[in-house]
Amino acid sequence: MERGKMAEMESLETAAEHERILREIESTDTACIGPTLRSVYDGEEHGRFMEKLEARIRNHDREIEKMCNFHYQGFVDSITELLKVRGEAQKLKNQVTDTNRKLQNEGKELIVAMEELKQCRLQQRNISATVDKLTLCLPVLEMYSKLREQMKSKRHYPALKTLEHLEHTYLPQVSHYRFCKIMVDNIPKLREEIKEVSMSDLKDFLESIRKHSDKIGETAMKQAQQQRNLDNIVSQHPRISGGKKSKKEACASSELEVKNTSPMSEQDSGILDVEDEDEDEEVPGAQDLVDFSPVYRCLHIYSVLGARETFENYYRKQRRKQARLVLQPPSNMHETLDGYRKYFNQIVGFFVVEDHILHTTQGLVNRAYIDELWEMALSKTIAALRTHSSYCSDPSLVLDLKNLIVLFADTLQGYGFPVNQLFDMLLEIQDQYSETLLKKWSGVFRNILDSDNYSPIPVTNEEVYKKIVGQFPFQDAELEKQPFPKKFPFSEFVPKVYNQIKEFIYACLKFSEDLHLSSTEVDDMIRKSTNLLLTRTLSNCLQNVIKRKNVGLTELVQIIINTTHLEKSCKFLEEFITNITNVLPETVHTTKLYGTTTFKDARHAAEEEIYTNLNQKIDQFLQLADYDWMAMEPGSKASDYLVDLIGFLRSTFAVFTHLPGKVAQTACMSACKHLSTSLMQLLLEAEVRQLTLGALQQFNLDVEECEQFARSGPVPGFQGDTLQLAFIDLRQLLDLFIQWDWSTYLADYGQPTCKYLRVNPTTALVLLEKMKDTSRKNNVFAQFRKNERDKQKLIDTVAKQLRSLINSHHS
Repeated sequence: MERGKMAEMESLETAAEHERILREIESTDTACIGPTLRSVYDGEEHGRFMEKLEARIRNHDREIEKMCNFHYQGFVDSITELLKVRGEAQKLKNQVTDTNRKLQNEGKELIVAMEELKQCRLQQRNISATVDKLTLCLPVLEMYSKLREQMKSKRHYPALKTLEHLEHTYLPQVSHYRFCKIMVDNIPKLREEIKEVSMSDLKDFLESIRKHSDKIGETAMKQAQQQRNLDNIVSQHPRISGGKKSKKEACASSELEVKNTSPMSEQDSGILDVEDEDEDEEVPGAQDLVDFSPVYRCLHIYSVLGARETFENYYRKQRRKQARLVLQPPSNMHETLDGYRKYFNQIVGFFVVEDHILHTTQGLVNRAYIDELWEMALSKTIAALRTHSSYCSDPSLVLDLKNLIVLFADTLQGYGFPVNQLFDMLLEIQDQYSETLLKKWSGVFRNILDSDNYSPIPVTNEEVYKKIVGQFPFQDAELEKQPFPKKFPFSEFVPKVYNQIKEFIYACLKFSEDLHLSSTEVDDMIRKSTNLLLTRTLSNCLQNVIKRKNVGLTELVQIIINTTHLEKSCKFLEEFITNITNVLPETVHTTKLYGTTTFKDARHAAEEEIYTNLNQKIDQFLQLADYDWMAMEPGSKASDYLVDLIGFLRSTFAVFTHLPGKVAQTACMSACKHLSTSLMQLLLEAEVRQLTLGALQQFNLDVEECEQFARSGPVPGFQGDTLQLAFIDLRQLLDLFIQWDWSTYLADYGQPTCKYLRVNPTTALVLLEKMKDTSRKNNVFAQFRKNERDKQKLIDTVAKQLRSLINSHHS
């Protein structure tokens, strides 16, 4: 039962499901029927569903058949009406086709005309559009062509302006064209090209001014020289001072001209017009030699490109390098003045260019940069000058160098550069100049002294007399009264040396010119240099002449006379210096001339040399002495050598008449003392071991000849027997031995009134020993003679007493 109920229930459910599926099939769109059918196939009642589906189809077919049967008559009527309408429609179609054919035939020409009109309108629009586009593009192309032309003609600054207009004004209007894009892409390249080309021009400019610095500096220094000459003329003739611009006024006017000139102008060369156009003989302006426009163009180009700082740094760096090259002096600069001149010209040219750049550009260089360069230049220049000037031994070259340095300093000072250090350095060079002058004048003095004949200057007429007096300040009333021919007391080297001292003073004065020194400083400089000339140079030359081996007594005498007159001339040298410096000698701190001391020292040296020379001559004569110390009897006259010696002394002292009295007296006394001492040494020398009384008597004759010479007064001025006292030692010694007055000598020895006061017991003993030995050896039979034995005993006794005196004296 239960199974049957369950089967019946399942059958009902399946029937309900199939009914639902059929309703879905009927109501669902065909495209979406797939899932419904799938559910049928998924079930197990497929067959039953198909049966129900067939039954449902049959039901619908019956309903359709009923529907058709109900509406059939209406359908037939409709078909009949439709057939009628088709016939009418066919007629209408034929009429429309015919009308269309006729219309087409009639409208062909119109269509052709319309097509032609259409093409014309299209062309017109295209032409109009093209004109509009060309109107926009042509200015761009023209500007680009202009840009290329400016680039080709190297007008880079205008080209840069054109490029700027092209980029910001014209190209944005036609930016959608391909050629415009190409132009836009080329603009950075063109800028870089302009930048590179302008930099290339700047490099050429820098190379050019480096090469032309010499010429620029030369021109600037010529201008400074002209200005200095003009200032000198104006100072001498104030009435013509308004006839020409001063340098500063010219520079000021040139700066105004530069300020009024647009640096952006393509034709602007940046040249300063510093010359007066009316004066054809003027040296051209230093800046006229250089075209500065590349600097201005490059500066403006870099400014426009926003790279001004890069340009300024590059320019300053390159100029610093050039400055170092310019300041490097050539190794042989000191050999010629042209070497110094070229060196200075290059430095001046460098700073003239920088000064011009400073005043014609705004900020490319500034005062701090210029001052830094100048400080470097000044230190290097001064160091180079110190080094190279130290090699210079020619005073003319040193003087020319000084003038060149002054011109160099004045030139740069005219451009506003401080030059005090250069003038300070010139004071250092002044010392070197003085040294070179001293060396030169040393040679001059040597030549004068070597070529002098050391004889009084003979004068045959009034003209020659006045000429010499004009050269040397000499006044002698007695000489003026003497008739011609007559002689000056001095030789030719006196006026020559005096004039050379004056020439030296002039040479010193030349160096002080243009150094902006006060009269007192110039006077002090001249006096110090002149003192060096006198005390060192001239003194050494005189000493060398005096100390020469071949100098004679006549020359020495003349030197003493000459130095005496030169000493007297020192006051005239003082006056000479005072006249040229206008500084009175009474002024405080005025240096005094030491000429008097110089000539006194030279005269004293000559006097000493005379004394030495005389003594040497006496020694030469004494070398001719040939005494026979064993002679038993003396000769009848004095020895020949001594007679000749006395004759020489007489003739020599006769030459001493022009010498100061004390010099002649001292020379005579010195000679007599030396002769006396030499004769004493000759008598006592160790080689003379024996001597006889006869030899001693011959020696006495020679001493008497000397005493006779002393009594004759070879040199005036001696009082009484003063000159004879030179031989007093010899006289007393010889008298003691010849007179054999030993008792008196031994009794009075040591008393002030002793007759033989000048006889030294040691000397007497030496001489007595020589006579004692002679008596023993030469008298073989002396022991057999009572008187000889007594004499030997006496000699032994005297010798013993003399030894006793000597011992007591030493104790």
